[in-house]
Amino acid sequence: MTSKKMLRRRTAVTVAAVAVTVGILGAKLVDIQVVRADALQAQSVDAKEQSTTLYGNRGNVVDDDGTVLATTIYKYTAQASPSDAVAGTDGHKKMLEAAAKIGAITGQGADAVAKLFDDALAKDPKSKYVLIKSGMDVGTFDKLNALPYPWLTFSKVQTRSYPNGAVAGNLLGYMSDSGNGGLEESENGCLAGQNGTETYQQGADGVAIPGSTVVQKQAKDGGTVKLTIDSDLEWFATQTLAQQVQATGSQFGFVTVVEAKTGKVKAVAQWPSADPNNLDGTDPKYWNLLPLTDPYEPGSTFKALTAAMLIDQGKASPTSQVLAPYEWKSGNGADLHDSGYHAPLQLTLTGVLMMSSNTGMSQLGRALSDQTRYDYLKKFGIGDSTGLPYPGESDGILNPVDGWDDQTKYATMFGQGVSATQLQMVDAYQALANGGARIPLSLVESCTDADGKVTQVPSAKATQVVSPEAASTTLGMMESVVTKGELAKQLQIPGYRVAAKTGTAQQPDGKGGYLPSYYVSVMGVAPVDDPQYVVSVNLGYPTTITSSAAAAPLFHTIMSQVLKTYRVKPSTTSPADYPPYY
Repeated sequence: MTSKKMLRRRTAVTVAAVAVTVGILGAKLVDIQVVRADALQAQSVDAKEQSTTLYGNRGNVVDDDGTVLATTIYKYTAQASPSDAVAGTDGHKKMLEAAAKIGAITGQGADAVAKLFDDALAKDPKSKYVLIKSGMDVGTFDKLNALPYPWLTFSKVQTRSYPNGAVAGNLLGYMSDSGNGGLEESENGCLAGQNGTETYQQGADGVAIPGSTVVQKQAKDGGTVKLTIDSDLEWFATQTLAQQVQATGSQFGFVTVVEAKTGKVKAVAQWPSADPNNLDGTDPKYWNLLPLTDPYEPGSTFKALTAAMLIDQGKASPTSQVLAPYEWKSGNGADLHDSGYHAPLQLTLTGVLMMSSNTGMSQLGRALSDQTRYDYLKKFGIGDSTGLPYPGESDGILNPVDGWDDQTKYATMFGQGVSATQLQMVDAYQALANGGARIPLSLVESCTDADGKVTQVPSAKATQVVSPEAASTTLGMMESVVTKGELAKQLQIPGYRVAAKTGTAQQPDGKGGYLPSYYVSVMGVAPVDDPQYVVSVNLGYPTTITSSAAAAPLFHTIMSQVLKTYRVKPSTTSPADYPPYY
């Protein structure tokens, strides 16, 4: 009986003890899981959880048929934990074997890599970090990553690559620590990706615990910018331009090709050009796209615009007559002369364009009021940026009429006293080639985001500058430069009617005078009977030939290639035959 009572008492005590223990553990569990859950979790995260960046790739820039002009690549950095590399039996020997394999892949050699480990351990026997190599390409990374060393880890950074080097380099721009330039800057809203993050639990050896990775924020890739540029034509223009710049001893040169009926820029080249892969290889003054950022006094290529105004206003016709001397004075302060001495010439308006007479154009042009010409120039796009998506584009200079003196009044008729970028001049000539309607130029066709949504660049409304008849008549007069002018043999393209205008312009010296060197150009349209393309070539300060004769062969080569590239049908009508003389 007594033994039974003792058994029940012991059982009761045991149950009570268990109950107390469970209560204590339960209270502790509540304290851990509820009361102090956030604090303990934070401590755990701080101790073991690591965070890494998930990169959203910056989008590509492609040409009109999808050829990649700018893309994102990754550069990798390899680092190691020296103390873990030498841990265990024969640790130093194993480290030396690993160093040999690593050095063979990176090109550093076994001894150099081993020295990195030894130097780090000499400073701190518990060292967890030593830089092995940075700036590695993906091929090198893949080989290193395949090695069985958990203490060898990697990080990566995005960088931009431009497969075609300097071809379209000035247009594409660049990305640097100090800022971006070109389309890389202006199209950043489409191109930029959004980075994400992921976390993982790290073991005592510094290696991520399998299965512990959690994506906290998904990365999103940037979009693709599609340009109007034809990269093959861009390459051809760049190479041909470089040859002519060097052959003529010029300081620089530009070539632009535009589709007449759409305003799409198919090529815009300059030399010297910048390679975004190696900006330091080019003088910084040539990093920008100068045909958009640096205006110049266009000179005689401006005469075609004045002629179109006269025709459109009914103030002149192709056969309007003028006696053009070498020097002509307005009587109100303007003293004008042609580029070379000559006896008085009995010219028509056609002949004024063909002979490029400043005095002839000044006399005919005064039939238009200053305000009328100013208004036409604004409609041609002079004095306003083209609106192309390029940072730093210049508006050029077109002063208000009330700021013109008598010299400026006449000088603006033949391209002095006013400045424009090459693209502004091409924009104006595009109007002549498109029935008098100026369509804003375009460089970007679309942006396609990572989800496939395409955003088309809205097409701007055309501006009717002159009538179709005035535009066609002006092109017909410009044909005389190609058929009868002094550079006719260099400008003619068999089978095609070509309209062109040359320019040989001195540039202001900033002191009220002009520099002794010349900025020479040829601008033209082909074929005249169905205009398809506008081509402009410009050479800055040639020394072997100082007239537009330096630019004529370049124009012929570029325009011929354009007509061939796009399989433009030959002309089926005869050139306009307006008489240059009376």
